[in-house]
Amino acid sequence: MFGVGEEKSEDAHSSHDAHSVVADAVRELKKKFGKDLFIVTDVCLCAYTMHGHCGMGSPPAPLSRPTASSGRERRGEEILYIDNDLSLPILARMSLAHAQAGADMVAPSDMMDGRVAAIRNLLDESGFVNTPIMSYSTKFASAYYGPFRQAADSAPGKGDRKSYQMDFRNAREALREAQLDEDEGADIVMVKPALAYLDVIKTVRESTLLPVACYNVSGEYSMVKAAAKAGYIDEQKITMENMFAFARAGADIIISYHTREIFEKGWL
Repeated sequence: MFGVGEEKSEDAHSSHDAHSVVADAVRELKKKFGKDLFIVTDVCLCAYTMHGHCGMGSPPAPLSRPTASSGRERRGEEILYIDNDLSLPILARMSLAHAQAGADMVAPSDMMDGRVAAIRNLLDESGFVNTPIMSYSTKFASAYYGPFRQAADSAPGKGDRKSYQMDFRNAREALREAQLDEDEGADIVMVKPALAYLDVIKTVRESTLLPVACYNVSGEYSMVKAAAKAGYIDEQKITMENMFAFARAGADIIISYHTREIFEKGWL
């Protein structure tokens, strides 16, 4: 479940409100479906901050400011710091609010360093020791996210996310990020996007004993839909070829917008 913040702010307080749109939706879904529905919630600040970035922003600062734990966006003379360490307690509180509402699993997608450990520690301290974490451990700064960002109103107002999401040219860093999240307590590691990153899925699968998820993202989905609508491809055949490619690369879990049609139309 992804939420669109009803109130965007500098401190992203609506992201961890006990009655945020996600928390209330989780309660309603659990009331209706109970244990028949397994709910995973996205944990990220992009839809709740005024600037649209995935972490907390710090005021413009001189170039000499230490950046060991901060991403930095350069826009002419202005610099916006995405403060990694300032973001961690907010993400942890957001995860706890979802768990308290009844979420079965939390899935941090922000790509702040150390957030898996921060979330795990707060969940454990609050009695949610059995709430697992599916970490977006290997999330690339990709052009494939466009349709989702438009739907969720979560595109950055200025700059981009290259200072904290991963360089799509660098597969070695992808492996390192997955290993770090595993060390911090992730129960599932994820590669996102999926279609252009089958090699990364394979490499991560070979490096861990944890379940590996992949996210077949909105741009990948939309390209299939658009090509099928134009009559260029057979939608069922292309969709299932992609699904088996993800599984063949090593994904144990496939998250896809095609899922509803795959089951409703009996493609699998």
